[in-house]
Amino acid sequence: METLVQNDVVSVWQNCLKVIRENITEQSFKTWFEPIVPYKLINKRLIIQVPSQFFYEWLEDNYVKVLRKALDFAIGKDGQLEYSIIIDRGAPKAQVTPLKIVEPPKKEYYNGGFKNKQDPPTNLKNPFDFKALTDAQHESFLNKSYSFENFVEGDCNRLARAASYAVAQKPSTTSFNPLMIYGGVGLGKTHLVQAIGNYIESQSETPKFVLYVSSEKFTSQFINSIRENSLQDFMAFYMQVDVLILDDVQFLSGKEKTQETFFHIFNHLHQSGKQIVMTSDRSPRELSGMEDRLLSRFKWGLTTDIQAPDLETRIAIIQNKVEEEMAEMDDEVVEYLAHCIDSNVRELEGVVISLIADSSLTKRKIDLDMAKFRVKSIVEESQKVISIDKIIEEVTSFFEIKIADIKGKTRLREVVLPRQVAMYLAKEMTSLSLKAIGYHFGGRDHSTVIHAIQTINDLIGVDKELAANVKALKTKFKY
Repeated sequence: METLVQNDVVSVWQNCLKVIRENITEQSFKTWFEPIVPYKLINKRLIIQVPSQFFYEWLEDNYVKVLRKALDFAIGKDGQLEYSIIIDRGAPKAQVTPLKIVEPPKKEYYNGGFKNKQDPPTNLKNPFDFKALTDAQHESFLNKSYSFENFVEGDCNRLARAASYAVAQKPSTTSFNPLMIYGGVGLGKTHLVQAIGNYIESQSETPKFVLYVSSEKFTSQFINSIRENSLQDFMAFYMQVDVLILDDVQFLSGKEKTQETFFHIFNHLHQSGKQIVMTSDRSPRELSGMEDRLLSRFKWGLTTDIQAPDLETRIAIIQNKVEEEMAEMDDEVVEYLAHCIDSNVRELEGVVISLIADSSLTKRKIDLDMAKFRVKSIVEESQKVISIDKIIEEVTSFFEIKIADIKGKTRLREVVLPRQVAMYLAKEMTSLSLKAIGYHFGGRDHSTVIHAIQTINDLIGVDKELAANVKALKTKFKY
């Protein structure tokens, strides 16, 4: 008849741990054996609880010899070990998987160690620098300048910001685990996820190991760990993380072995109640070259996007940056910049910093002319984008009218048609929004721009002279 004495199982497991501790490094002990919970002792069958399937597989692949030695000491030669794998965190239900301890081939035991390269490491290494890892050496690799306070909130990013703040306040306890934020380049994804990490590090009541890493860095570390036979160190390091922030997850696309490794790390951290935060340049359903099982896990928590900032948000971003740099900028210049650069926050901030630097070096106030020159030199050169000012200049020259007229209120046909052509070209040849285009033509609303574009589209099909003129103008821009 099987008997169960709870005190016995704790005592037996403590005896096992004594032997295990003598045969492996302290860091390996903390990573792989401290999380284990003694579950049941039935006759000479010891059942232990482990947090995940991967955890169990790692123990079997790497610590089977030391476990056998521990069982021999605590129970006897006929002692058996089984694993209870916890299916859902917090749920009492468990899956018991009986496994027989089998001596691994090609491993010789001597003086408490192993004779091959896959043995437990004598010194656990940090895959970022491969130095000995201690609690004092937990580096987050966060940029401390990123915070929620200096993140400008708008309609374009409100949900992402709110979700990020909720995760920062209560990591792994909200339903936002994992949290994935996606969107185009330079919209603030990295700022938000690093703000999460900085908040947790500074505000948590108990110290947490927060780690920020790009997908490219993660892949590079993984490859190096294989080349240097230190995969166990690599895995053990990531298993300790409390909050993992993985930036640009789309770069894992097509890297099957890296994805498989990240899949196991993801599972272990998630089932252990750790927080996972990721960014991507597109939504999970648009990520090609990714394993289905990994994509399904990305959808377990919350996926939210960040859109290009609207005009009001862009103005607020500029004002915030100017204030941060303790500089001055007239509202006229702020509005001009907000209308000219409407798709990328990073580029917008870059132009503002360049203007502030120019002003400081030349001892000259930032005015509209300086702003126009800077927008032209930076935006056109970096992105090969044709400026709307250049379009207006070429159109007015071609039709022999004044710039003041095309931006003015006159409704004379000899002005209205060139104005519509300029709006049409601005829409085709720049990334500006309809509202931004209207701003450059005397503050006209977007409906006027829509009408102008439609008018020119219709006329090109029936008016050969106009079609030739538009084609000639496009040629000037090498369009």
